[in-house]
Amino acid sequence: MEIGGEDMLIRRFRPEDAEETSRMIAAALRETNGPDYPAEEIEELAEFYSPAGVLRRAGESHMYVGCEDGAVVGCGAVSSYDGSETESYIMTLFVLPGCQGRGVGRKLLETLEADEIFLRAERVELSSSITAHGFYKKMGYAYMQGRGEPDKEGSVHMEKRRTPRRP
Repeated sequence: MEIGGEDMLIRRFRPEDAEETSRMIAAALRETNGPDYPAEEIEELAEFYSPAGVLRRAGESHMYVGCEDGAVVGCGAVSSYDGSETESYIMTLFVLPGCQGRGVGRKLLETLEADEIFLRAERVELSSSITAHGFYKKMGYAYMQGRGEPDKEGSVHMEKRRTPRRP
């Protein structure tokens, strides 16, 4: 699946994207999320999203990358929630700091929401960073149990309920 105009292309992740995607995620974590979290947590997450970690995550999901001029500027992934056919999970959504605010995240999320794993779900959950929960709220996600405060790990749990598309 490829979406986008001349400047922006969103396509399925390929294994050869792992290194560049990992670097992009690390930059987003450090620059965008860094002010909201302790440095050691940011570095643990950057290690989690090492090239090997990105490949693992891609193997557990449908992962997409957003590219501009051939460079990875964002990524997102959707997966079933613990193997469920009726619940899905937005696993990952990151945008390179210099590209934030230009619609890359929105296009990636719209791509995830057009994916078959998302479309079959009655409920889609995500764990947002403190930094990004306002974005997800604008995109139609609600705070789980009406609580918008982060948990002890610093995640804000959100969901979207929907009528799934059945074959």
